[in-house]
Amino acid sequence: MKFFVDTADVDEIREINETGLLDGVTTNPSLILKSGRDITEVTREICGIVDGPVSAEVTATDFDGMMREAKVLAKIADNICIKLPPTMDGLKACKKLTGDGHKTNVTLCFSANQALLAAKAGATYISPFIGRIDDIGIEGMELIEEIRIIYDNYDFQTEILAASIRTVNHVKEAAMIGADVATVPPATLKALVKHPLTDKGLDAFLADWAKTGQKIG
Repeated sequence: MKFFVDTADVDEIREINETGLLDGVTTNPSLILKSGRDITEVTREICGIVDGPVSAEVTATDFDGMMREAKVLAKIADNICIKLPPTMDGLKACKKLTGDGHKTNVTLCFSANQALLAAKAGATYISPFIGRIDDIGIEGMELIEEIRIIYDNYDFQTEILAASIRTVNHVKEAAMIGADVATVPPATLKALVKHPLTDKGLDAFLADWAKTGQKIG
């Protein structure tokens, strides 16, 4: 599974990228707002930090507007991935942008039918929102499973990008089902290494090592 980080905070992106675990970044209008920075400026900086795709989202809702904004975003850097909504105009733009050689990410996916259409439109990634589906009392992980089955049935190359991830269990379950990518908040990605028995065991090893009076090197 590939890991993208879901943030526009360049300090957090740089920190995680230094671990070698980061495969890409996803942003959206809400994250740009949270960063307090100009979209072009912060997106260009992010693209300079990571080698993988950086998703930047259009805000227009009509085809012509989406194409116009996509053209602006694509000029920021070579690793830009254009985020689009799963509307008819969004899918039309996805088809055109993919045909022109751009990476695309169809976002705000809440149904397997939307994911099917996104794959038909040639999307590079489909972003089902697990946490938001959980919020309305439906099991979000079932959507990941449904999309996986459909994509495997027809050998679609669109990658499943599990989004709106809230917990480390979301990551584990998405990986078990076969999601290609998980995009996670920085805190969640860092939490994946945590386990109380690891901490307890490390404390015990260090205590015993101190008793030996030895040093390595």
